[in-house]
Amino acid sequence: MNMQSLMAQAQRVQKELEKANTEIENSTFTGKSGAVNVTMTGKMSVTKVEIVDSSVLSDKEMLEDMVMISINDALSQISKMKEEKLGKYAGGLGGLF
Repeated sequence: MNMQSLMAQAQRVQKELEKANTEIENSTFTGKSGAVNVTMTGKMSVTKVEIVDSSVLSDKEMLEDMVMISINDALSQISKMKEEKLGKYAGGLGGLF
C-alpha cells in the first residue's frame, strides 16, 4: 500500500468518525426509573428532568435514588451507542475509544 493510498484511507476513516461522533452528540437519550425520566444529549448534558408520578415527592430518598438511576440509565445508553458507532474503529486505532 503506498503512502497516498494510506493517507486517503486515513482521511476517509476520520470523516466517518466525525460523522458518527456528531450523530451521537446530536442524539437524545432518556433514562427512566419508575416515576422519573431524565433526558440527556450525547454530550452528556442533562436537558430535562421529568417527575411523571408526583407521589414520590413526599419521599426525598426515593426521589433522589430514582433521579440517580435515571441518569445512569441515560449514560449507559450513550455508552452503548458510542460502542456501536465507534467501537469498530477502536481496534485499528490502538483502543482510543
